[in-house]
Amino acid sequence: MKLICIGRNYTDHIKELANERPTDPVVFLKPDTSVLLKKQAFFIPDFSNDVHHEVEVLVKINKVGKYIDKKFAHKYYDEIGLGIDFTARDLQNELKSKGLPWEKAKAFDGAAVIGNWLPKSDFKNLDKINFSLKKNDVIVQQGNTEQMLWKIDELIEYISKYFTLKIGDIIFTGTPSGVAKVESNDELVGYIENTEMFKLTIK
Repeated sequence: MKLICIGRNYTDHIKELANERPTDPVVFLKPDTSVLLKKQAFFIPDFSNDVHHEVEVLVKINKVGKYIDKKFAHKYYDEIGLGIDFTARDLQNELKSKGLPWEKAKAFDGAAVIGNWLPKSDFKNLDKINFSLKKNDVIVQQGNTEQMLWKIDELIEYISKYFTLKIGDIIFTGTPSGVAKVESNDELVGYIENTEMFKLTIK
């Protein structure tokens, strides 16, 4: 299993980090060791003083595919989920300033939260899914897949040009604005519409 992550896919998030709007999807990978085990707390790593939450809609691939045309992309997944791409922002900024890869800031152990899954058939329109993140009972991030620069099927088409998609691979589709630092004892709860998809504590 590999985690394929998309950066800068929501305009407001691009603006809040003062990033340049990309002409193509920004793609990076996380290894399976970055997945936070179910019901475990997230421990802030000792190499960062500024870990941010980034809530994202997830897509689970259900069959092998390469060079997938957008019009056939819907056949390659049947579940939608929600997760967090934890980011060591201070380390990421340092790496970016030196023109170096981001993996240490994005792919460290526990940096990927994968919540529950819902059947794709539960949704009338995958391009209009509301999702949100509460931190200590306050909504800190909320978005709608309608706001994506590249929608799910477009992402599958693009990603599959470069990487063979395999059963169980998960696509993190990008985060809306509102990313912020997590602190010890914070509680994070993610929702798709009104359905709770995950809950975790920060240590």
